Amino acid sequence: MSTKYATFAAGCFWGVEDKLAKIPGVLETRVGYTGGEVENPTYRMVCTNQTGHAEAVRVTYDPAQINYETLVRRFFEIHNPTTLNRQGPDIGSQYRSVVFYHTDEQHEIAERVREELNQSDKFPHPIVTEIVPAEDFYEAEEYHQKYYAKNRYH
Repeated sequence: MSTKYATFAAGCFWGVEDKLAKIPGVLETRVGYTGGEVENPTYRMVCTNQTGHAEAVRVTYDPAQINYETLVRRFFEIHNPTTLNRQGPDIGSQYRSVVFYHTDEQHEIAERVREELNQSDKFPHPIVTEIVPAEDFYEAEEYHQKYYAKNRYH
């Protein structure tokens, strides 16, 4: 079986991971930090809002079961992509909305879906989601992995 990666940021990674992990065809999710300037950042460092990293989820998926466009559409459904550097009570650039693309094809799909959603009446404000190349992904501390599943917290 061949697998592919998708990486998304949409606020606190606990809830994003929980929602993405439940999608049929998603084989694994890992939370971590990406998009910043500091190597091997810690949660404490990222929370200072000074590393440039976003709390993100790296998804491993089976393209025979789910395609990238479906994942991107689901990503836009599970958060508010119109709030800059914020999701609910979480404020700071580490909570920004981002699609980190791994290939040119992913880039094209993400741009097309964002534009389509912006032209629709789905959201009352313009989408601020960034679409940028995937960079180094630093896995978060183990206690953050599958946080909701471990803590039965919803």
